[in-house]
Amino acid sequence: MSRVCVISPFTGLAGDMLLAALVDAGAPLDAIRAAVADTGLTGWDLTVTQVLTHGLAASRADVSVSDGATSRKAKELIAMAGRVRQRAVAEVATKALRAIAEVEGRLHGEDPGEVHLHELGGHDTLVDIVGVAAALHALDVSAVHCEPLPLGSGGVRTAHGILPCPAPATAALLENAVVTGTELKGETVTPTAAALLRAVKADFGSPPPMRLAVTGYGAGTRTLADRPNIAVVRLGDVETDQVRDLVLLETNLDDVSGEVLGYVVGRLLEEGALDSWVTPAVMKKGRPAHVLHALATPETADEIEGLMFAETGTLGVRRSAVRRTAAARTTDVVHVHGVPVRRKHGPHHGKPEYDDAVAVARRTGLPLRTVLALAAQQPEER
Repeated sequence: MSRVCVISPFTGLAGDMLLAALVDAGAPLDAIRAAVADTGLTGWDLTVTQVLTHGLAASRADVSVSDGATSRKAKELIAMAGRVRQRAVAEVATKALRAIAEVEGRLHGEDPGEVHLHELGGHDTLVDIVGVAAALHALDVSAVHCEPLPLGSGGVRTAHGILPCPAPATAALLENAVVTGTELKGETVTPTAAALLRAVKADFGSPPPMRLAVTGYGAGTRTLADRPNIAVVRLGDVETDQVRDLVLLETNLDDVSGEVLGYVVGRLLEEGALDSWVTPAVMKKGRPAHVLHALATPETADEIEGLMFAETGTLGVRRSAVRRTAAARTTDVVHVHGVPVRRKHGPHHGKPEYDDAVAVARRTGLPLRTVLALAAQQPEER
């Protein structure tokens, strides 16, 4: 089984609305606060409260600030997000912030790292982006689907004056997203929300059939006369494909260092490879070498192959069709010294998630092998 998140932007989508909806759906607030604290951000507090809007109970996320900083350079925010201990959370957060920086840099003719973020440079942006990434990670979401985004009309006030809706940065971040019109005026989709959707590679097609587990409602700060201003998330479980046709990509390398190979494996996985690994080999004339492998879906094979060429400088990549049988699996969460650790269970074996165990080891000072053993021995929590 895999956990899927379907976003329904009823009146639009903002970072705080998505964060509130995920908390409403069960994301632990303590884990979210801990991830934000890892960034080194000071002078903030995150609270999530229940509100009633047009007869519907929803959660609202509020960030209170005491230091007053409202703008920062993009590279500062990216560096702060990169400090989050859970690497999966840091990767999503930094991707979202880099997307904002690249768009703002292109629009203003500046270096992306040096671009000065005004409305997006304060505490809210970092809390919302890191918070959503941490919430999705804690909920064990493996895929995100989003219904068409309603785009408002009119103008939005920015540091550069009044700009058309959607704001230019939002419009650029929404390239290839599915959007629709709405009679609502003003900003209905924020750059933060658009960047998060890009970072998690949200799919705008029809979500797969799933067993609905929970629904969360996140309220925005804007009050509408005739409807609740909310975003909705639905979490569901999808049966893992038992047999699937995939593409195996391979290339022989005798001039790439181990450090680069380790980085490339991580990049391939980050960009959508289902698996990637390296095996030692002996090539012609007795030269020691490595074979870089990547397993991809037919839809992503070209992109993964292109990345292999770009990162290794190889002159050729072999491609072959393979069929993989995947055992059904389930996940649960246990706590080791108060820190959540996910466990993955197959029909014959189960084990804790490595990244979660590493986070516990770093936070507590316990040896990693001890954390793994403690997590494996914990009874299922109910």
